[in-house]
Amino acid sequence: MSMHVRKACEKDIERLLELLVQVDMVHHNGRPDIFKGPATKYNEQQLAEIISDESTPVFVCVDENDKALGHAFCAAKQVKDDPVLTDIRTLYIDDICVDEAARGRHIGRALFEHVAAHAKKEGFYNVTLNVWTCNEGALRFYESLGLVPQKIGMEMLL
Repeated sequence: MSMHVRKACEKDIERLLELLVQVDMVHHNGRPDIFKGPATKYNEQQLAEIISDESTPVFVCVDENDKALGHAFCAAKQVKDDPVLTDIRTLYIDDICVDEAARGRHIGRALFEHVAAHAKKEGFYNVTLNVWTCNEGALRFYESLGLVPQKIGMEMLL
């Protein structure tokens, strides 16, 4: 089965919504106290705006029928004139998902490598993302790609 990564376009919106529900359910199953389920964090109109904005690139890994098997939502971030932090440009991966039915086929790796190549080509300093500790599979996956913790968020339930 052949596959490749490309920028998302409006025809992908329906499929992106399906994948976003899968992402939400992973988080809901791990932290039902925080995440509602099933839900999506964007609607069709918001997705159309995100896809058309160069500062929020969205990439999809598609099969030979051009069906999205996974996605990576990104956002360009830059610190400017901060008294403490340097003025680096970061490409933040806001969301990455591989369809449950397509896992184990290196789609996540293809998406991440495409994002990293895009970031390097565009002159970003680094690629960052957040991962919930309840998502142990994602933690192991990101570590296998060479990502290391940059900072750790902590909580105390009251």
